Amino acid sequence: MASFQLKERLQAAEDWILANPNPPQRWPWTWLYKVGRSAYALVRDVISGQLTLHAMSLVYTTLLSIVPLLALSFSVLKAMGVHQRMEPFLFQFFQPMGPEGVDLAEKILGFVDNMKVGVLGSVGLALLVYTVISLVQKIERSFNMIWRVPDMRSLSQRFSNYLSVIMVGPLLMVSAIGITATIFSSDMVQTLMAIEPFGSLILAVSRFTPFFLVVGAFTFVYVFIPNTRVKLRYAFIAGLVAGISWQAGGMLFASFVAGSSKYAAIYSSFAIGIILLIWIYMNWMVLLLGASLAFYLQNPGSVAKRSRVQMAPELQEKVALVLMWMVAKPFSEGRAAPQQEALEQALRVPGEVTRTVSDKLIRAGILTLAGGQGDQLVPGRALDLISVGDILSVVREDEDRVVDRLPSILPPDLMSDVRGYDSETLASLLRDGIPQKV
Repeated sequence: MASFQLKERLQAAEDWILANPNPPQRWPWTWLYKVGRSAYALVRDVISGQLTLHAMSLVYTTLLSIVPLLALSFSVLKAMGVHQRMEPFLFQFFQPMGPEGVDLAEKILGFVDNMKVGVLGSVGLALLVYTVISLVQKIERSFNMIWRVPDMRSLSQRFSNYLSVIMVGPLLMVSAIGITATIFSSDMVQTLMAIEPFGSLILAVSRFTPFFLVVGAFTFVYVFIPNTRVKLRYAFIAGLVAGISWQAGGMLFASFVAGSSKYAAIYSSFAIGIILLIWIYMNWMVLLLGASLAFYLQNPGSVAKRSRVQMAPELQEKVALVLMWMVAKPFSEGRAAPQQEALEQALRVPGEVTRTVSDKLIRAGILTLAGGQGDQLVPGRALDLISVGDILSVVREDEDRVVDRLPSILPPDLMSDVRGYDSETLASLLRDGIPQKV
């Protein structure tokens, strides 16, 4: 009995999260509602296994690419003589692994120092660049999967954008560190530190500076990597949550490593390799979960029972009618045309559904894009020339004509137009054939 009641309560909570026709409109209930939906979607994505598979793939690619990536990134910093400022971040990354992690970081830096990019030759340099590009490309593919983006960047964009980030990104990080150090060492700040409570406040800010840099790095990745427009506020929220999760995960992992003497006894020298794999996997999971959080915060309508919503005919037809109504009404009243993104959020259904339906209506000429940026929707022809039947016919049409491959076993009248035969049973059709339409 208790288990049945618990199941009913869980089902009621799921219905409230997923299918609530009247979501809360006041704070803090709106915030709790959005947090609950995003948390539900994140747990669902982890259970489905898509994020874990991408994280595992990125772990393998990271092991192959970490030395070339650092070599390219440090090459610019070495030329300017400031590469030592980035080394503490590398040690901070491996610090949760304990003393072995520090030794591993020193060995990686040794490999990077021994790698001379200038003497590799054209083939060696090309392979080095390809290895690094493939890592960032896999990261973009994982982010595009999360953001439901079907297309990757073009080949030229990949090389230009990826290399610019790999080469310039560390330089910007070092510049931020240098500016921060200059500010804290200035005479004005030193004078304020002698006055309480300003001294304690400045000291606390200086201690949290590495954390702020990590949050900034996460935010930058969430904005730049996906091949779509990501709003800065959602990327910052996701970056803040990911930064906190990364710090907490590092503490927990450090305690796990400190108590993992049994694994060292069992696996001997392989223990450090296994611990490294687990730590890199945890980092990629934090990064991907943050990207998912940014996606669901920006696209709350994409929270559904399944990560990929089934494109049911009923769903497509109702979305098409509601979408056309929301476009035609302001058009008939002489108001401004609504933006496509705003309509998708107002419909509160997954973006891939609304985009699929709107694309079909645009290709059929019932809708058209307008506005200076081409992101507004207006009717494609006079409202007197658009019927409900026209809208439904466009949505139901098989544009790829896959239906033509079906075997010709149905009567021609039934195959050409199934409407009007709803009340006919299969028994009557097989016995009497297709009745004549009145």
